[in-house]
Amino acid sequence: MSTGQPHITVSRVYDSRAGVGTRVLVDRIWPRGLRKDEAHLDEWCKDVAPSTELRRWYGHDPEHVEEFARRYRAELSQRLPAAAIEHLREVAETGPVILLTATKSVNISHAAVLADLLREPLR
Repeated sequence: MSTGQPHITVSRVYDSRAGVGTRVLVDRIWPRGLRKDEAHLDEWCKDVAPSTELRRWYGHDPEHVEEFARRYRAELSQRLPAAAIEHLREVAETGPVILLTATKSVNISHAAVLADLLREPLR
């Protein structure tokens, strides 16, 4: 097990393949207009995406980012997402991970919340 903080970055799936690492799409639905052979993914981890209800409520409104992060973290503690989080932690132990999303504002996206969670030490 690695003792240092995992190297996790967030990027748009549409952006060119910048950076080195395991490329993981973390959206529930496939990115619009992107062919699967153009995505250059290593994995598609749907189970860590926010629920449709939460995603629609949030709508990437900067006013709701803190409440969204709280609700999303609560969703991630459920059984299926928690198993997927554990898997992503294991992947991050082997090297850098790039979390990919179709979201335009990655800095206020679920992928950013997920990256912060993955960087936290286990309790």
